[in-house]
Amino acid sequence: MVQLLLPIIYISFISLGLPDSLLGSAWPSMYPALGVPVSYAGLISMIISFGTIVSSLNSDRLTRALGTGKVTALSVAMTAAALFGFSVSTQFWMLCLWAVPYGLGAGSVDAALNNYVALHYKSRHMSWLHCMWGIGTMISPMVMGRVLAGGGPWTSGYRYIALFQILLSAVLFFSLPLWQSRTAGTDTETASTHALSLGQVFRLPGAREVMLCFFCYCALETTAGLWASSYLTLTKGVAAGTAASFASLFYIGITAGRAACGFLTLKFNDTQMIRMGQCILAAGVLALLLPGPQILALNGLVLVGLGCAPIYPSIIHSTPEHFGADRSQAVIGIQMASAYLGNLAMPPLFGLLANNITPALFPFCLLALLVLMVFMHEQLVRKTSRC
Repeated sequence: MVQLLLPIIYISFISLGLPDSLLGSAWPSMYPALGVPVSYAGLISMIISFGTIVSSLNSDRLTRALGTGKVTALSVAMTAAALFGFSVSTQFWMLCLWAVPYGLGAGSVDAALNNYVALHYKSRHMSWLHCMWGIGTMISPMVMGRVLAGGGPWTSGYRYIALFQILLSAVLFFSLPLWQSRTAGTDTETASTHALSLGQVFRLPGAREVMLCFFCYCALETTAGLWASSYLTLTKGVAAGTAASFASLFYIGITAGRAACGFLTLKFNDTQMIRMGQCILAAGVLALLLPGPQILALNGLVLVGLGCAPIYPSIIHSTPEHFGADRSQAVIGIQMASAYLGNLAMPPLFGLLANNITPALFPFCLLALLVLMVFMHEQLVRKTSRC
């Protein structure tokens, strides 16, 4: 029966990706119906991100008190309720209210599940699970697109995804004995009687370095995904349709790359996988920087996506090795918070640079984030290897 838990975790990772791309795909239909400016999507996104940061920072305390199974089930149920709330919302302020449980549920389950997999499964599963997250981000726009193309309202798209989340939360509640069986004989979730405070986590050797490393990675990935098309169109003269297609290949590169990385982890360890991804990233950024035909920049963007693939899951999976199993939940919590902060802060910051200076700064911004990420990761390895 314990073997049933891993498929449930895989489905859970798909569910993590479903809400992440839903707002962006639905917003062109949402804002006219709600009678608000197009820019108001940023307000909802900020509320969700703030909720994920808060719940990520408290994930250690929650997991020690309830266990990963209950945290996952309750968080998915909270997200399902929020998505259903979106589906019945008729005013913008209602969306803002439902965005609070939306974010709180997403952050805690993200940190708890990632830590559980890092503790109990091999690195290949971490890569494949994050590939499942990518599949989730592709499924929900397809569902929303099918609803809208059929003449249905955007609320129906949210309702379909909410029903899937409700079904998954029921499965998770019924599977709680499996989580307990999987951790029987181990005390990794409750190795110490109390959760670490933020101050205690920050004082751990390597904690600040892994936070900055994670911040830089997520800032780079989000900035690349959001601004790549604009850079290719405005700076390289690529047609808008072609630029959009290659921007989608950036995300496909991440998802397909993580599927391939699962096999590569059979030969390489987490540190080697991270360095490999950073080298591919550097090649992609260099291709974006160099003058030359448009195809050079287009292929550079695909390389950036492939380079991103192993970094996120490998950093998370290496956390117990760097910090110890009893501290990994607290550290992964601050990693998730750093990730959401990078996602929230850097894309609009680059937007200001592009608007007030030039969008040609795009590859230089990626290069700066990459250099800082590499330096912080090497510092992390150096500091934690001494402990």
